[in-house]
Amino acid sequence: MTGAARDVPEHAYVPGQTARHAEGRFVPICATAQLDMSPAQLAQSEAFCTGLFYLQRGYFWEAHELFEPVWMALEEGSEERRLLQALIQLANAQLKLRMQRPKAASRLCIMVRGLLEKLTGARVMGQDISQIMARLEAVEARAYGEL
Repeated sequence: MTGAARDVPEHAYVPGQTARHAEGRFVPICATAQLDMSPAQLAQSEAFCTGLFYLQRGYFWEAHELFEPVWMALEEGSEERRLLQALIQLANAQLKLRMQRPKAASRLCIMVRGLLEKLTGARVMGQDISQIMARLEAVEARAYGEL
């Protein structure tokens, strides 16, 4: 599915600031990540691809929701699982910034950095780790600037 055809939420959910999405809103997309899928298949799943799309467009809570089933389907201790955990926490850090909680965001950034630094490949699940690290650095700068 192309970015133009993706299911874009009517708004970004921010706890305490905006309305929560209807129950089950993301279930069909989450269902595209299955436990028996390989990391390569999961990297092509709608859950992963739409999660990345949402993360890039400021739908942080929603990205986390879509990354979760992908993370759960990956082998424990794998590079791919570490990447997903880093993406989930990066989304969470950006959500905390939006909620005006820079201390929480900075703590999450430390966790993300630790996860990314454990990755041995330059690309994991098709993602350029240096680009994710650059995004993390931008989030860190903003969090530390708001402390």
